[in-house]
Amino acid sequence: MFSTFPDGWPGAGLLLLRASTGIALIAQGAAYFFDWRDFGLVTLAVALLTVAAGTGLLIGYLTPFAGILTGLIIVVGVFSLLPPPHLDLFEARLTAALAAANATALVCLGPGAFSIDSRLFGRREIIIPPAPPRF
Repeated sequence: MFSTFPDGWPGAGLLLLRASTGIALIAQGAAYFFDWRDFGLVTLAVALLTVAAGTGLLIGYLTPFAGILTGLIIVVGVFSLLPPPHLDLFEARLTAALAAANATALVCLGPGAFSIDSRLFGRREIIIPPAPPRF
């Protein structure tokens, strides 16, 4: 998926970007969960998708897909006819645009070295065996 998984300060910056966006999305999903009786099954599905995308970003698992899902959830949530929860973190369009921009940046940059993606798909040592003797 990505050729490099930066560590050090760039990796810490990507971890901070993932954590801030993921925690905000998990909090938004929790707000939907608190209001699910008022809204019904569709709201419950949106809450599950929101928490799943936020958790994926937070731990760095399949980050490009979680970032795309995050951007879609935020954009659809802003222009949706679905009633927002009582505690709506993305009520202001500027806040929603900032969260969508963070998700897009994560899709473009990747998860960084401090993620599950880097453990699954990251750096590997390639061992080239010695050439066989020629006769």
